[in-house]
Amino acid sequence: MKIITICGSLRFKDEMMKISEKMELAGNCIITPIYPTKPDKDAYTEDEALMLDKMHKEKIKLSDAILVVNVDNYIGSSTKSEIEFAKSLNKEIIYYTDLI
Repeated sequence: MKIITICGSLRFKDEMMKISEKMELAGNCIITPIYPTKPDKDAYTEDEALMLDKMHKEKIKLSDAILVVNVDNYIGSSTKSEIEFAKSLNKEIIYYTDLI
């Protein structure tokens, strides 16, 4: 069993939820980001967004690996930052496109 944090653009929220379910059913402990409940992509204040980013990095610290949901090989700047953070902690990096 691995503890894996899901990373990626929230534009791929549906894929992230499906991947999380599949990985957990395969015997992994999956940590997911917070999915906005409002349709507006700017649903969070700047302070809330910074706090959520900090909390996501804490999730990465707890993990053995991150799983990057890179649909069509898209990786945004926030996700790139999370990958670099995970690398700095010597975490395993798994890419969704390598799993399909």
